[in-house]
Amino acid sequence: MSDEQLAVLRSPLRLAYTHTAGETSSRFLRGFLEGRILGCRCPVCDKVYVPLRANCPICVSPMTGEVELAHTGTITKFCIVNLPFAARNIEIPYVSASVLLDGADVPIFHLIQEIPYDEIRIGMRVQAVWEKPEERVPGLESIMHFRPTGEPDVEIDLFEDADA
Repeated sequence: MSDEQLAVLRSPLRLAYTHTAGETSSRFLRGFLEGRILGCRCPVCDKVYVPLRANCPICVSPMTGEVELAHTGTITKFCIVNLPFAARNIEIPYVSASVLLDGADVPIFHLIQEIPYDEIRIGMRVQAVWEKPEERVPGLESIMHFRPTGEPDVEIDLFEDADA
C-alpha cells in the first residue's frame, strides 16, 4: 500500500424508470383498489397462487381464472426486524411475516402489527387491516398490516409444505 491518501466521494444516486405491470399483474394490482386480493388456480396441479400470474410456476400451464382470496390467513414464518422501514414510520422492532392466506397455496410477505413482537408465533391466525377506500393504491401497500384474529393457532403440519 502506498503512502497516498485515499479519497472517498459520496454522491446521491437516482435512477428514474417506468415499469409496465402487464395485463395479469395489472388486474392483481387493481384488485387492491376494490379491497380484493386476487390469486389464480392452476387447472393442472390445482394450486392457488397469489399474486395472479399468467402461467403456473410449477407445471407452466396457462392459468384459467381468478380466485378471490380471504383477508385472513396463518403466519408460516416471521422475522423480528430492528432496522427502520423506509416507507413507513414504524416502531422498531417490528415483525415481517409470510402469511398463507386462506385458500392460497403460497404465502405473501407483510407486516404484523397490533401485537407485541415477542407474542407473534408460527401458526397464528391473522387478518388484513386495509387503508380507507379513498387512500388505497393499486398494490400491497393498500393493506397497512395484518393483525391477530384471536382464533386458535393452526397446527404447523397443516401448512409446512407451503411454498415460501
